[in-house]
Amino acid sequence: MEQALDVRNELVERCLLGDRAAQRAFYESYAKAMYNAAFRILQSREEAEDVLQESFLKAFSSMSTFRGDASVGSWLKRIVVNASINSLKKRRLHFDTIDEDRLEIEDDGPYVETHEYTIDDVKRAVKELSDGYRTVFTLYVFEDYSHKEIGEALGISESTSKSQLNRARKRVAEWLITNGNEKG
Repeated sequence: MEQALDVRNELVERCLLGDRAAQRAFYESYAKAMYNAAFRILQSREEAEDVLQESFLKAFSSMSTFRGDASVGSWLKRIVVNASINSLKKRRLHFDTIDEDRLEIEDDGPYVETHEYTIDDVKRAVKELSDGYRTVFTLYVFEDYSHKEIGEALGISESTSKSQLNRARKRVAEWLITNGNEKG
């Protein structure tokens, strides 16, 4: 693990020096994972490809700001997620309005029974969510953002983030109960 970290740090150093071969290796090392992160949020191949290119350009131009507090992969993923969110905002991302004074987060039913669902079932269910639900769900479940971080990134309250996640989970569960295990 430590050896792999040294190779990555060496790659970053070479990228900082403008080494094109190092930049290509860096891109090839991270492009697939970063594309997948962008696609999970955007659900559009074209937008995910645009975000990927934009994110790598930003990473290369700001690599000198990488402090090494986190892994370079985590640093790059943050750039990709933020670019994906900005792309969604350009679409005028919609969140359900809630009355925070009357907010009750319910965590009950409908639950997905003990059926076995495939990854493709879950992907199709998430794809059916509205942009707002899908974005909060993806950031929380797949990107490990806290509700506070989601709120800050999307310009919504933590309560709204929690509510959107709860509603998204219910919609995913309902979709799986109704449509799971079907050929897509």
